[in-house]
Amino acid sequence: MSAVPPPRNDTGAPGASGPSAAPAGRGGRRSVAAALLLGALGATVVLLGSGRVWARGAAAVGGGSLPVSADGQAVTGLPAALAIVGLAALVAVFAVRGTGRLLVSALLALSGLGAALAAVLAADDRQALDAQAAKATADTAAQVGMLAHTVWPYVTAAGGVLILAAGLLALRHGRAWPAMGGRYERDGGARGRRPAAVDPDRPEDLWKALDRGEDPTR
Repeated sequence: MSAVPPPRNDTGAPGASGPSAAPAGRGGRRSVAAALLLGALGATVVLLGSGRVWARGAAAVGGGSLPVSADGQAVTGLPAALAIVGLAALVAVFAVRGTGRLLVSALLALSGLGAALAAVLAADDRQALDAQAAKATADTAAQVGMLAHTVWPYVTAAGGVLILAAGLLALRHGRAWPAMGGRYERDGGARGRRPAAVDPDRPEDLWKALDRGEDPTR
C-alpha cells in the first residue's frame, strides 16, 4: 500500500499555485501599473511645462518698453529631450531582461533626475529673455528689465521627479515584470497550442503530422 502524498499547493513551494503566489503576482502588477502611470504622466508634464512661458520682462525701446517672454524650450531644451528619452526607456524596459533591464531602468531614472535638475537650474535664467530683447530691438546689447519668472519651471521639474520615481520602481521591481513576447519562449511556440487531430485512415494526415514533428500514433 502506497501513501498518498499530501497536497503542496498551500506550501508555497516552487511551481505551486498556492495563496503565497497570489500576493506576489498582484504586487508585480501594481508596480508595473504604477511605473507606467508615473512615467507617462511625468513625461507629459515635462513636455507640457517646457512649452509654457517661463519668464517675462520688458525691453526698453525709445521712450517706452516692449514686453518680451521666453518659454521653456527657449530657456533650455534639455528637460523635453530627457522626457522623450525617458519615454523610450519606459517602453524598452519591457523589451529586455536581466542586465539589460537593469541598465534601461537606470537610464529611465537618470532621465527623470536630469530633467528635474535642468528645469530647476534654469528657473532663474535671463539669457533667453535678453536674446528676445536683442532680437526685438535690433540691439545686441539690449537687456530686459522688470524680469519675472513663472511657476512652470518647477512644474516641469515635478514631471521629472515622476519619471525618476518610475525608474526607481523599475530598478526595485523590474526583475519580476513580464517581457514582450514571453509567452512564445516556451517550447518555441505559443503556450496552450494543441496538435491538430490526425485521422489514421487518411495517409495525408499522417504525413502532415510527421512533418510537424508529431507522433501520429498517439
